Amino acid sequence: MALAAKIPYDHPYAGGFPGLGAQRLPTDSDCLTYLSAVAAADGAGVEVGVATAVDTFFSRIKADGVFPALKACCILAGARTLAGALVPVVGDAPTNVADNFAEGDYSRTAGLTGDGATTYLDSGRAGNADPLNDKHIASYITTGIIATNTRVLGSGQGAGGGNTEIYKDSSGNMFTRVHSTTGITISGAGSTTGFVGSSRSSAGSFDFRINSSNTSGSHASNVHPAAPIAIFAGNNSGTVSQFTDATLAFYSIGTSVDLEALDTAVSNLVTAIGNAL
Repeated sequence: MALAAKIPYDHPYAGGFPGLGAQRLPTDSDCLTYLSAVAAADGAGVEVGVATAVDTFFSRIKADGVFPALKACCILAGARTLAGALVPVVGDAPTNVADNFAEGDYSRTAGLTGDGATTYLDSGRAGNADPLNDKHIASYITTGIIATNTRVLGSGQGAGGGNTEIYKDSSGNMFTRVHSTTGITISGAGSTTGFVGSSRSSAGSFDFRINSSNTSGSHASNVHPAAPIAIFAGNNSGTVSQFTDATLAFYSIGTSVDLEALDTAVSNLVTAIGNAL
């Protein structure tokens, strides 16, 4: 059935060829709606193997109670084209600002690569769209950040204001804040690959997950920024800067979430897409 897994999931023989057995097809209703939208953007359905990887992702985040927390989310891998990769799992579609991302920046297995200079996505999700003490941001980095002082994603109000962001600082550390002035630093982790995510569910602290481990920091919530959260950069009160050169295969924004559960679902998804292609 190896060849059957490579045909479009909506092909008449997607479920298997007559007399040669059957293969699993996606069944989750939200997944099917998403895959249909991706197919419309791509001009063709993704392969069965990719479709079932996405279906497993939907099923997993629903079983773990993660799905309701996702308010803006994109799987930046798997789709046949950049347009398909920008179809949202939930929420508004991101804007490819000034069309600076081109088809050559997109890899079906690795994701979308920033140029560290001009390319970023406007998530369409305001920094203050979620409650002050109920917030998460997350991404999956497939190629580590090279340049320092660059943001994976973020929204802020500049020095002294409340910020929500994940970035590689000037010393090569990974740093994050969630609706706070101060934040969590993970020393020497600036070139980390894999899942990174931060989640706040209380006024006094929040968690940062990186390298398959959670770190909790006692950092009080502050005024949450209104600027739309940028992906591949930071958006401070409408001024976008600190563009990253990382390759990202996923991002999500929303209310507080079980970071370990989201990490497992996203990491398995990216691996499964790579195996399918």
